[in-house]
Amino acid sequence: MTLAAPPTSRESPVQHPLLRHALRAVVALTVVALAACGTRAAEAPADDPATQGTVEWWGWVPEADLAPQYIAAFNREYPDITVNYKLLTIDGYAAAIRPALASDAGPDVFDVASGAQFEQFKSAGIDLRPAVEAARGPEWSSSMAPIGVSAFTDDQQQLKALPVGLGFAGPVWINQELFDRYDLQPPRNFTEWKQVCRTFAQHDVGCFVQGASQVAFNQDTLQAIADTIEPGLFTRATRGGASWTDPGLVQALTVWGSMFSDGIMQSGALGQQQYPDANNGFLSGRYAMVQMGFWYAQYAKRDTMAAAIKAAGVRDAKPFTAMPIPFPAATDTGRPGALFGSPDYGLAVNRKSRVKNAATTFAVWLSSARAGQQIVADSLADVPALNGVTPQLDGLVDQDRQQPALEALIRDAGTVTEDRLLANADLATAIGDAGVTVATGKTSPEEAARTLQAAAEAAR
Repeated sequence: MTLAAPPTSRESPVQHPLLRHALRAVVALTVVALAACGTRAAEAPADDPATQGTVEWWGWVPEADLAPQYIAAFNREYPDITVNYKLLTIDGYAAAIRPALASDAGPDVFDVASGAQFEQFKSAGIDLRPAVEAARGPEWSSSMAPIGVSAFTDDQQQLKALPVGLGFAGPVWINQELFDRYDLQPPRNFTEWKQVCRTFAQHDVGCFVQGASQVAFNQDTLQAIADTIEPGLFTRATRGGASWTDPGLVQALTVWGSMFSDGIMQSGALGQQQYPDANNGFLSGRYAMVQMGFWYAQYAKRDTMAAAIKAAGVRDAKPFTAMPIPFPAATDTGRPGALFGSPDYGLAVNRKSRVKNAATTFAVWLSSARAGQQIVADSLADVPALNGVTPQLDGLVDQDRQQPALEALIRDAGTVTEDRLLANADLATAIGDAGVTVATGKTSPEEAARTLQAAAEAAR
């Protein structure tokens, strides 16, 4: 995989109008399922068979190295369906998919994020409920993560997409070898965090890196801070159940601003992006900590880590031990942060597709068949949407250290009740703007909170 490309989950393409969870170094990439490069047929077979045809799939995930693995596994069961995967930039996804879906030559299968993007594109998809019921039985939904099913069900109870994986944010990832080298323990609170950063600075090592120009990642950090002050308060505010002027949220904005003034956030953070800048800064060893979600677990695997480091610009890539830690508590007496999440992405079938049945076969297989979900799980890019599927945790950089940490992260993901992606794009934009204005000192945390409350009321 190319490392200016983000891992999966990450940030939704419409969490903010100008971004989506990172971006890719490549503008578009096509991955072909079979040896021969299939192209979309000018005319679909009259009977639209479910087990043969050429399916065009557009998405911002999975990564360039993972998509061929998914497709190859699918082709072991359905050898007569060719799947051509077109990888698009995250920031450019909505702009590319919108006219394509409006035309008669768009993709047959397309990625869709939960929240605001689903609301925007749900009308382009067919109802997949009959197909998944036929394939998995009438009780199919009981075997899948509830948040995955509900996130892609419209007001008419039509299932307009099927969740492939679940994405979670909240942790910080550390370079364990840098911590060991300088005899440091992972920080449990901001007091310890500032001390850790001072020690790294004495050794000319960057402490924490974030691409603060991509404001959806700022939302992740702000939510993580708020959860250490009062768990669930941030989510209640996004749902209208709490005021943004609540003292706990004002404190969270204050702590967020202090990251820029107290030496935790790197210099120039507001001019950098999470992908590729922060991502490559961490993977190249220049920084010891980065705020990323569950999707970063894929870099616990030696082969994936080596490829990622090489893509980050390091010539002789040597994998290091990346470990997830809870987000440090904002106060010395606070509790470390927890996970929050949403479906990473779902697969929708274009209602204008000329190969709806073959496209549906692929979407149903990857999202609900055990074989499809196992390969999703093994990638460590997402938590599988199908219950009871666990990843094969082999080939890790440091098996003894990383396996227990990853198992704990997966267990914690199963208890998440707080959302990551918002259904209202205007509110997400307002949160991003508030983070930037507080970080630059243009507004006080109190002023930003009042602006957020006004935006929340206008969005209702």
